[in-house]
Amino acid sequence: MGKKLYVGNLPFSATEDSLKEAFSRFGTVESVAIITDRDTGHSKGFGFVELGTKQEAAEAISKMNSSEMDGRTLKVSEALPQAPRDGSGSRRDSGGGRGGFRR
Repeated sequence: MGKKLYVGNLPFSATEDSLKEAFSRFGTVESVAIITDRDTGHSKGFGFVELGTKQEAAEAISKMNSSEMDGRTLKVSEALPQAPRDGSGSRRDSGGGRGGFRR
């Protein structure tokens, strides 16, 4: 088990400080990140917390999973490694004649 945790179903009122405070009772919080929408800057409703040891992370999962924060039931689990990206970006149209303007 790793030390980095996935925290899902976060209330949109959650901040990195409130998340750090909630998990600090289990040990040293090394990092906190709430994932936000690139365009709006609003929370996507999930984030990551990294604790100091694997034992602290295991205790946090057992105590925080299915607990409530501001009326939302949290989903806490070990974070999975990030999938590699292919670098192609998010463009759907690769110039196949759709869209654009007529000549």
